[in-house]
Amino acid sequence: MFYVKELEHEIVLEPIHFGPKLRSTIVRLLKEDVEGLALANYGYVVNVIEVKEDQIKSGIIEYDTGDVVFCVKYTALLLRPFINEVLDATVSICSQLGFFAFVGPLRIFVSKHSMPEDMMNGFDRDKDSWISEDNEVVITEGCGVRLRIKGRTVEQGNISAIASIKDNYLGLIDDGNGENEE
Repeated sequence: MFYVKELEHEIVLEPIHFGPKLRSTIVRLLKEDVEGLALANYGYVVNVIEVKEDQIKSGIIEYDTGDVVFCVKYTALLLRPFINEVLDATVSICSQLGFFAFVGPLRIFVSKHSMPEDMMNGFDRDKDSWISEDNEVVITEGCGVRLRIKGRTVEQGNISAIASIKDNYLGLIDDGNGENEE
């Protein structure tokens, strides 16, 4: 889920930024560039934890523009969903096809076919919620669910996943009113 990794990124600076605050400018631009970015092999960059002084290499001048390219090594906190990982998520949207839930910036879709048998036909259009046949479980916007990641995709800087609540110990864990279902 969350892990720390050392990564590299190139920062292009115009000569106007050169001066006594060059290092702080490089760190600020690095954070603006990479925080919140989804990297295909690593996941979401949640936070740049550290940029050591000796990890900012000397810049290389681009002769046609006069800009300087700095290669920066940094330590980052990453969010990456793994297949079969169990997560607690917050439901954001319910539709007749299933529901969307979020774990931080990660958007997860749970299809009606990935719900328990007693919920497959339980979508209530009036309440925009999924209701079990015995009315014990009501999944609606704002409630907490425990789910298992079944697949993930990375496209245009976003990571999304599909999940299931069909297994034991998965499903509704918080009804959104602060009352736990466990």
